[in-house]
Amino acid sequence: MTDKKTALVISAHSADFVWRAGGAIAKHAKLGYDVTVVCLSFGERGESAKLWKQDGMTMEKVKTERRKEAENAASALGVYDIQFFDMGDYPLEFTREYKDQMVDVIRKVQPKFMFSHSKWDPYNTDHMNTTQFALETRMMAQAWGHNPGEKVLGAPQLYLFEPHQTEQMNWKPNIFLDISDVWDKKWAAIQCMQGQEHLWHFYENVAENRGNHFRRNSGGQAGGKAATHAEGFEAIFPRTVDELD
Repeated sequence: MTDKKTALVISAHSADFVWRAGGAIAKHAKLGYDVTVVCLSFGERGESAKLWKQDGMTMEKVKTERRKEAENAASALGVYDIQFFDMGDYPLEFTREYKDQMVDVIRKVQPKFMFSHSKWDPYNTDHMNTTQFALETRMMAQAWGHNPGEKVLGAPQLYLFEPHQTEQMNWKPNIFLDISDVWDKKWAAIQCMQGQEHLWHFYENVAENRGNHFRRNSGGQAGGKAATHAEGFEAIFPRTVDELD
């Protein structure tokens, strides 16, 4: 069990993991990773305008629909486990109870790496507060004195996935992941998010643009890899290596 490859995505709302890390999820699921996704909320208040415009809509109906969309998307991507904390949104409520619950998940999954949002997002503070939550609970999961006797966490990398308005978020990618071979899975997952159809082609364009950046940074016309789609990430912690490449 200790050799099992695992990854963890901490997503503020129920669609964020699809737009921003769907390719990475599908790619690593294909490589044999068990990828767990935790959605802190359903995005029921702030990211469900299309649903709220329907007559007779209620909060529970919105949550039910958003959960169904996320579960369908997770299935399309090959997610191993998806969990919903139902912490509300706009704003999310980061109580100690939810932090302890997140630590329990982190320690159970023992991820080799983690994903969350950019560190700054003035347009949606739920996003940047989720990254602070991810950093805090990662730290707590490493603490020998937190629930002594449990297996503590090592030092998984935290990758920050691309925000919606990149130039405003102080987010700078230092890793591009080729997702060309799983783009069909990400596109299928994107189309599961019926409540936010206006974002479908936006994130298709993002993936194509990052594919261009991947080609350029892998050698370009001098022998670069012919990636069609990619995702960008910003790594928080230093890499530890024995050889530079």
